[in-house]
Amino acid sequence: MKIVVLGGGESGFGAAYLARKKGLEVFLSDKGKIKDVYKAQLVQNQIEFEEGQHSEDCILNADWVIKSPGIPKKAEIITKIHQKGIRLSSEIEFAAEFTNARIIAVTGSNGKTTTASLIYHILRNDHLNVGLGGNIGTSFAKQVADENYDYYVLEVSSFQLDDIQNFRPSISLLLNLSQDHLDQYNYNYEEYALAKFRITENQENDNFFIYNRDDEMSMKLLEKLEIKAKKLPFSLKQKETEGAYADEDRIFVKLQEQFSMKIEDLALAGNHNVANSLAASLAGKILNITNESIRNSLMTFQAVEHRLEQVAEIDGVKYINDSKATNVNATYYALDSMKNPTVWIVGGVDKGNDYTEIEHLVKRKVKAIVCLGIDNQKIINFFQDKKELIYDTSSMEEAVKVCTELATAGDTVLLSPCCASFDLFRNYEDRGDQFKAEVLKKMNVGASR
Repeated sequence: MKIVVLGGGESGFGAAYLARKKGLEVFLSDKGKIKDVYKAQLVQNQIEFEEGQHSEDCILNADWVIKSPGIPKKAEIITKIHQKGIRLSSEIEFAAEFTNARIIAVTGSNGKTTTASLIYHILRNDHLNVGLGGNIGTSFAKQVADENYDYYVLEVSSFQLDDIQNFRPSISLLLNLSQDHLDQYNYNYEEYALAKFRITENQENDNFFIYNRDDEMSMKLLEKLEIKAKKLPFSLKQKETEGAYADEDRIFVKLQEQFSMKIEDLALAGNHNVANSLAASLAGKILNITNESIRNSLMTFQAVEHRLEQVAEIDGVKYINDSKATNVNATYYALDSMKNPTVWIVGGVDKGNDYTEIEHLVKRKVKAIVCLGIDNQKIINFFQDKKELIYDTSSMEEAVKVCTELATAGDTVLLSPCCASFDLFRNYEDRGDQFKAEVLKKMNVGASR
């Protein structure tokens, strides 16, 4: 069997490495430049590759093409692969065929990284042999090649789910849905939502599907779709006889025996994180993790970097890095959790954003808007008659400088951009790292005075 891998990043190298280790003929092709770290690993493992081009004769002669999630599904080479009838899969589909481990897969528009990391923490805390992968950390395929885990917790994007055929997690979680990546789904929200629901399409009645009863689009599609897995809801708004829910003070998980703990004891703050904790706890109960172990895990979990990450407090001003908020719904959660007047950094590559969803929060909680991007006009046009203080910046240094001048003791400076990062930064991590670096510069200047 001839395997061709498109994309030479973390998932691409991992898929090629797994194919090579399984004795398959493999060729990796990246239209851009492959990072030196992956190039060295390809050479070391004697994997044939190319960069700066896609050699169509070779690619279209494959038996199976593995596509990295960053390659648009409308790319010309992808169209030609479909036309030739070649099997096209994501790394998670490919890797899952080579492991018998139990897979817990997490998707949703927001909270995937936090919830996947939290479930991983719960399982490790209970001494289970578990790996964490997918859209986070080390490639799932590379772990399948090198490790012998009994469980995998995978963060899974809609782009990865677009390219599955047989992928069947033991437990799947769909946390929420909001309008994101619509440029890749013909600007059709339901088409994007259905891509997320593919996480459960191959599940059988011995599997579990955890879903958000409070999510309007999820509930709409659940009425239409035939799902074989056992469905377990979580909710912040209503009690569940089987599933998970919260009231003002406590979370409750009802599956066989009941688990309950105080919300104030959760390591993660904010309503969205109460929901994430409910979903993760349900997964833990399905896997027969003890109540005491789940409670300990929920109390000791450390927040994910770039997700409402507390950076510093300088002269009474808190600086929070939420660079991972690349859509409006993610920023909704961030703004909703703000307790103090907020100087808000927003902007980047717009993915068809509708800012009406956060308009009331901006009016109520935001003191000033600092736009950060090459083209901030859409944001400025939307908010110009709603907020008096709007600033246009084009570098992180400039944005943090403006925020520092605007914020006074008791305020919060929040980087929660609503947008992708690729206009000014390599990725959202680079954006968050630059924000932290600029904030810490301010702290060092203050300390040296």
